[in-house]
Amino acid sequence: AAMPGARPRHVPQRTCIACRQEQGKRELIRIVRTPDSRVIADPTGKANGRGAYLHPVRSCWEKALKGATIRSALKITPAIDDIEALRAFGMALPARESDLL
Repeated sequence: AAMPGARPRHVPQRTCIACRQEQGKRELIRIVRTPDSRVIADPTGKANGRGAYLHPVRSCWEKALKGATIRSALKITPAIDDIEALRAFGMALPARESDLL
């Protein structure tokens, strides 16, 4: 039981780079530009490097992988095989938010 007057635990908010919706950091999947200039999915959220966040739904990943969204968020042009790996990761996710329930 929480102490009376205790502040609720702060949940860090992050914005999905595809749909621009804010959500608790834990609900989003982080992608990261590693120090050796790779771009990888970082489900743990602990990898070193510049991070960006995406909802765990295919539509957000497809949108982010199209165009310059990831490039502008991470300030790097991802290698083709990194894009392919992210696309494979994204394709394994549920198609829409409603499919998570």
